[in-house]
This record gives sequence, C-alpha cells and structure tokens, in this order.
Amino acid sequence: MYPDLMLVPMREELTRAGIKEALTAEEVDAAIAQPGTTMLVVNSVCGCAAGKMRPGVRLALANSANLPDHKIAVFAGQDREATERARSYFEGNPPSSPAVAILRDGKLVYLMQRYVIEQATAQQIAGELVRAFDELCVKTAVSDQLSAVSGL
Repeated sequence: MYPDLMLVPMREELTRAGIKEALTAEEVDAAIAQPGTTMLVVNSVCGCAAGKMRPGVRLALANSANLPDHKIAVFAGQDREATERARSYFEGNPPSSPAVAILRDGKLVYLMQRYVIEQATAQQIAGELVRAFDELCVKTAVSDQLSAVSGL
C-alpha cells in the first residue's frame, strides 16, 4: 500500500470531476443499488494506464450530454474491500485496474478494462466513454419524470 499523501492527487483528479469515492464494500453496494446508471471507476496508481484513464474519464464527463446518473470510484490496492466488492459486479470478468464500468440498475452493461486503456490515449478513452454514455445513459421522458418526483 502506498502512503495516503501520495494518492491524494490521484483521488482528487476524479473527485473534482464529481465522482464520489466508495471506501467500503457497503458504500459500493449502496451506490450500485441506486436506480439508473452508475459509472464505477477502478482507480489505480499505475502511471501508464491510470494516468490516461483519469483524464479520459474527466474529458468524457465534460463532453457528453448523456451522463451516468451516479458516479463512484474505488482505489485498487488501497481500498481493498471496496475494490473487491466493486469487481464482484463485473460478472466473471477478470480483475482489472484501472477499469471503467457502467451498470444499469445494478447489472453490468459496459466494461472498459486495462488492456483497452493501455492501448489508448486519454482522448480515445474519452471518445469511447462518450459513445458508451450516449448509448447506455440516455434519459427517457419517463426516467426524467421519475427522477424529478423522487428527487434523484
């Protein structure tokens, strides 16, 4: 495990973009249990992949009209319990860090794994995430009305 002080900038790069950190398994479960779409980011120290993933996620969030309803992150190698729980939602896919998943009503509908992230630039990662958001996170009139009524 790395010193917390070293990780602060890596954590803040996502939290400044509006992504809530989930530090425990219970926080992961509570976030995933919310109705709608949830983007779950598995953050990591790895400079080669995570150093492109974090800017890619931020660019995607800044450039898409169709954002996930909820956004959470876990930190692999640091928040172990939360990371293990997050990965349990990835339905038979091998552990990957970094990774970006989209879940709809608790079910995995999209997963960008490390091997994809490693081969892409931050701009390519953002473009792929915007495409996924536009396909999977589009709000319908009914879901917008339900969100307005429930205060989500």
